[in-house]
Amino acid sequence: MKTEDRTEHTTEPIPAPRSGRRWDLAAAAAGVGLVLAAALGGRAVEDFERTLYVHWPPLLASWYPHAGPGTVAAPVVAAAVVAYGPLLARRLRWRALLPSCYAASLAWVFSLALIDGWGRGVAERLTTKHEYLRVIGRFDDIGAALRTFDEHILIGPPGNWPAHVAGHPPGATLTFVLLDRAGLGGGAWAGVWCILTGASALVAALVTVRALAGEDIARRAAPFLVLAPVAVWAGTSADGYFTAVAAWSVALLALAATRTVRAPASAALGAGLLYGLVCYLSYGLTLILPLLLTVLVLARTVRPLPLAVLGALVVPAVFTAAGFNWWEAYHLLVERYRQGAGGFRPYSYWVWGNLACTVIAVGPATVAGLRRTFAGAPGAVRALRAGDASAPDRLVPLVLVALLVLLAADLSGMSKAETERIWQPFMLWLLPAAALLPGRGRRGWLAAQAVVALAVNHLLWTGW
Repeated sequence: MKTEDRTEHTTEPIPAPRSGRRWDLAAAAAGVGLVLAAALGGRAVEDFERTLYVHWPPLLASWYPHAGPGTVAAPVVAAAVVAYGPLLARRLRWRALLPSCYAASLAWVFSLALIDGWGRGVAERLTTKHEYLRVIGRFDDIGAALRTFDEHILIGPPGNWPAHVAGHPPGATLTFVLLDRAGLGGGAWAGVWCILTGASALVAALVTVRALAGEDIARRAAPFLVLAPVAVWAGTSADGYFTAVAAWSVALLALAATRTVRAPASAALGAGLLYGLVCYLSYGLTLILPLLLTVLVLARTVRPLPLAVLGALVVPAVFTAAGFNWWEAYHLLVERYRQGAGGFRPYSYWVWGNLACTVIAVGPATVAGLRRTFAGAPGAVRALRAGDASAPDRLVPLVLVALLVLLAADLSGMSKAETERIWQPFMLWLLPAAALLPGRGRRGWLAAQAVVALAVNHLLWTGW
């Protein structure tokens, strides 16, 4: 990949009318209003009908003020990113910025998780009755487990899978089976794996934004990607790992399409391979496809497409040959979903309550950035058609498509509650919208992001 060798990088100014700041605040306030409405409305529904199956709507959480080892570390990390993040994002060489952001993201995710303590925050999260590690012993014969996987999805027959195993293709469970066989068994290693891989999603997003919208925009987005409140659910949940796989699929395709990597053919093949893999980690992540197509549209090329398609066929071919039927399993999952809480949770509440979960997870800065994204969309479309799009113009379609994908997942009714965790792969691509905020006041927006994450992690006991 091409790199920046200067010791300091000066970003180009992005027009930000003074009047726009008031609208930014108004958008953030509207987000707060949505969360309050979802909290109060959800409490009313739960008190009278008890059909939400969450204790602190709209989040899957319980009111539980607490502190832990991360109580000291997390505010220190947040303060450091707020104080120095924007400056370092401007001045560090690109090849130094990426590992620095990864390290900062790791520190943020780990410190937030440790507010709950090492055991309850990391080591025990993936060992509960709903999680993947409960079935490791049933995969002693991987071939047999794959051939009979569909038989254990529905509730009723003996030996049905726990909720998360049944709710995902077997690639998710196989990840932890292979970790166990490599000598990295148990909840601690599983939790660390999810955090280490999940934090790399930020790097993939920066690589993608740089390739498609330019380095200036990527540098502006970097501190907001590091300090996103969604980090609360990235440590520890397997969805953080899924997010990274999906994000690197998009990043590799962006590098291949823009030819900003030494081996674009290998990058295209790798993008397809990871997309095929992510479809066998989570059924819902087939929805990453529109983002991949957006990359090709922005790069104005289909050159990487044949190799990407070829790569995308590899993982499905392997699982199909092993005896796992993806489509059959998906239809059984839909039935299993209706057998459980998903069949009782009211669509009329969660179709907008999910969006309140998203507001909490992406934070007020992202909401304000989305406001600027919508405001700039008409001009961006015209500029892209004319072929003279600016860097912000090229960011707009990526963010808007991610939002449309998230809305599609919402309208499907297959994600009623728990979306603060499940939608991490989509929320990741909303976060760069904060790069459109004006330079003045950016530290205030970063501080607001940190306050949301710290408040959620200290006041609530989250389900993941």
